[in-house]
Amino acid sequence: MNLTDFRFETDADGIATLTWDMPGRSMNVITPEVMAELNEVIDHVASSEAIKGCVVTSGKEAFSGGADLTMLQGLRDLYVGLAREKGEAAAMRTFFDESRKLSLLYRKLETCGKPFAAAIHGVCLGGAFELALACQYRVVSDDASTRVGLPEIKVGLFPGAGGTQRVSRLMQTGDALQMMFKGEQIKALPARNSGLVHAAVPRDQLVQNAREWLKANPQAKAPWDDPKFKLPSNKVYSPAGMQIWPPANAIYRRETNDNYPAARAILSAVYEGLQLPIDLGLKVESRYFAKILRTKEAASMIRSLFVSMQELNKGARRPADVPASRLKKVGVVGAGFMGAGIAYVTAQAGLDVILIDRDIEAAEKGKAYSHKLVSDQIMKGRAKTADRDALLGRIIASADYADLKGCDLVIEAVFEDPTVKAEVIAKVEAVVGPRAIFGSNTSTLPITGLAGHAQRPKNFIGVHFFSPVEKMLLVEIIMAKKTGKKALAMALDFVRAIKKTPIVVNDTRGFYANRCVGNYIREGHLMLMEGVPPAMIEAAGKQAGMPVGPLSLNDEVAVDLAYKVLKATKAQLGENAVDPAQEKLLAEMVEKHGRLGRKNGKGFYDYPEAGPKRLWPGLAELTKSRLDPELIDMQELKERLLVTQALEAARTYEEGVVTDPREADVGSIIGFGFAPYSGGTLSYIDNMGAAVFVKLCEKLARTHGERFKPNRQLKRMAKTGESYYGNAEKKTAA
Repeated sequence: MNLTDFRFETDADGIATLTWDMPGRSMNVITPEVMAELNEVIDHVASSEAIKGCVVTSGKEAFSGGADLTMLQGLRDLYVGLAREKGEAAAMRTFFDESRKLSLLYRKLETCGKPFAAAIHGVCLGGAFELALACQYRVVSDDASTRVGLPEIKVGLFPGAGGTQRVSRLMQTGDALQMMFKGEQIKALPARNSGLVHAAVPRDQLVQNAREWLKANPQAKAPWDDPKFKLPSNKVYSPAGMQIWPPANAIYRRETNDNYPAARAILSAVYEGLQLPIDLGLKVESRYFAKILRTKEAASMIRSLFVSMQELNKGARRPADVPASRLKKVGVVGAGFMGAGIAYVTAQAGLDVILIDRDIEAAEKGKAYSHKLVSDQIMKGRAKTADRDALLGRIIASADYADLKGCDLVIEAVFEDPTVKAEVIAKVEAVVGPRAIFGSNTSTLPITGLAGHAQRPKNFIGVHFFSPVEKMLLVEIIMAKKTGKKALAMALDFVRAIKKTPIVVNDTRGFYANRCVGNYIREGHLMLMEGVPPAMIEAAGKQAGMPVGPLSLNDEVAVDLAYKVLKATKAQLGENAVDPAQEKLLAEMVEKHGRLGRKNGKGFYDYPEAGPKRLWPGLAELTKSRLDPELIDMQELKERLLVTQALEAARTYEEGVVTDPREADVGSIIGFGFAPYSGGTLSYIDNMGAAVFVKLCEKLARTHGERFKPNRQLKRMAKTGESYYGNAEKKTAA
């Protein structure tokens, strides 16, 4: 055999070891070349009398992250091309055959007559775990880094190489469905206890354990290939089986609002497949997989949440001619909630942190936040006491700005007041060196204005984190008018070091994310003032695909903050820049009723100490009119909540605030949760088509006002048939 991605050897007992170790890659991934080599290995093992069985393991720190999703993108492109050349039927036949090659390969391994065992350390996800499921024996290391799972749902797909059929034959049906719906990664011991794997052993015993099992079980078969095999939850059409499906369908509806075709396909593939022999079940799965792979939801989610995110994380926007930054020491000024979170993620990345506040007590309080976060991890078994000690040892709490000397980067996260920030800039510049980069974490104040207080504006840049810092993946990097390439490069290097995803935007009030999400919250406010029942507003947001409704989101970010931003906007841009109905609502909420949001336990919702939050009954008294719920068009409510965000994204793109569709889409999903199934704000428009989107905007503008009026660039695109991604590809090609 001529193997490149694998190493193959056989011991004296006739047990072969296949080590997956792709050259030039940090992680093994499934590619057409890997599939071809695996096919060759299966033939060799099956035909060699000297080989009794084969262990499949990895030569890297992790087993594998699964399939290269660009391979699946290529399949979709193949279908489009063939449909154009040979017609729909011929394209579909070829597409179906190509899309199930991996499933057939794994079934060939499973039935070749010789047993295979998977020895897994580190992550083993997606198509890689489906490979393990096709092996007759699975053993994992009991290391904390070991995880198995089928996360395909997170990129708009579902397990299409046997996962739906094998998992639902290994676990109780309800547990199997939940695992695939959530796309969760399962630790070693829970995986063993649930029946997904057979054993969990120390890493140094992993391969030997698999070998011993193969020697003892040379005739092993998959359980479903035994004529006496019984399903864990009994037959679908049995009293036990029918206890599962009605609630499973209800849970699917509640969790997805029917926005994710892949989730429905999981239900259908399992429901139908469990009524059939394994080979027919696999064929059913393949048909659903081929269907889902052609959906716009899968294409958009793969592009935004896999391809684009990878490109941005690897530095797609980083100036190529600037050498890599050697970050060692980072200053954080302001030890409040945001500053404390920034200090934590920075220290977690192995960098030294100087955490500054007005006095040592405030600085130590900020450091204590890191202590709490790591302690929570220790309680969950995800960290050790030594990890906490090491992390806290990297954070120095101080009230002395002189301690910032030697910092490569300083980030201020002080109060949102230009005067306060100007004082901080002066104090920092008085002690740091001329090469240090200054980053301002602000969510509302234009960076160019703040940079005007700096002695070295080329070293000044916006670094906008989202709350809570330790959980949110997005960081907006904001370019002021005089920001230099070195500042941009260092900011991007820093974001990469702390394992966040950056988007680069040009300076404007509210930047990109806050402009879009601000429109979402405003639309919820205006609906409320129109007389739409608040429960319907919140339900419309969730049904549209947002993580929470607009009123709930406003409570989280603080109602008084929204009011403050509105007043500042009015003061700077004039009365026409704000909506009087929204202003009236916020004024009454904050000034009259003292409802500031979750932070003081009362906003649009009440937050009782015991029990879940509930909408504040007093909202009914804030509006003059009350619409009849029976006469309200729920579809229009959903459209308003999504269109207002997508339209604002289109405006920022036309203005040059966002210059790359990838950043607009990725930023919208991981920054403020814009309907992930759509692929993001600009993909939402592209998938609909600019002409259709413009008509929808014009319809909403006639009914609800000028805020829905489409911008000039969108109107032009509607006439010419252009798209955001199509235009971006033309620019790249040029």
